Amino acid sequence: MTAAHHDQHHMPPDNADHKPQARIGEKLRQLRKRQGLTLVALAERCGLSIAHISLIERNLAQPSINALVALAQSLDVTVQWFFGPDAQQLAAEADVIVRKQQRTSLEYAGGFSDQLLTPRSNRQLEMLHCRIAPGASSDQGYSHQGVEAGLLLKGSLELWVGERHFQLEEGDSFCFSSQEPHRYRNPGKTEAVVIWVITPAGF
Repeated sequence: MTAAHHDQHHMPPDNADHKPQARIGEKLRQLRKRQGLTLVALAERCGLSIAHISLIERNLAQPSINALVALAQSLDVTVQWFFGPDAQQLAAEADVIVRKQQRTSLEYAGGFSDQLLTPRSNRQLEMLHCRIAPGASSDQGYSHQGVEAGLLLKGSLELWVGERHFQLEEGDSFCFSSQEPHRYRNPGKTEAVVIWVITPAGF
């Protein structure tokens, strides 16, 4: 998915599907306090301003992807930890199946939205349904442990991996080491939709 805040328009809501939404601010504040960190200490760790973290904690601002990665790394959790509450699932399938209506999701500042397609109990791999608004960009590169792969289902996507720049169109796929700084942008006039896979589930 280094802490830049994006001021672009948010993704339009998916009226057909109402997925459980993350309350990022409440979870962030609870985790920070559980670890005995002040806002000042967390700001020093992640490079975000105290004011911006405070706005996120009060659910008055959405973090960018870069900002949430920085917060997660500073608090020693993965981005997946911030996904919304699990929907009610049958115990017999909860570790294998994610039904469409049970997907949990995250929305970021700048026009990005992720739905988690794999069970949260799976720590080896995570698959995301990513929606990227026209013009939305992650701006600054970020890196983490693991390997990533994806398939562009709709629209167009620019991808930077290290010093290399790629232009992808519908049907194209990719794979790269997550340890290389990477970023992406939707250069088109329509929404881009990507199935994104990360292993291990450490994003």
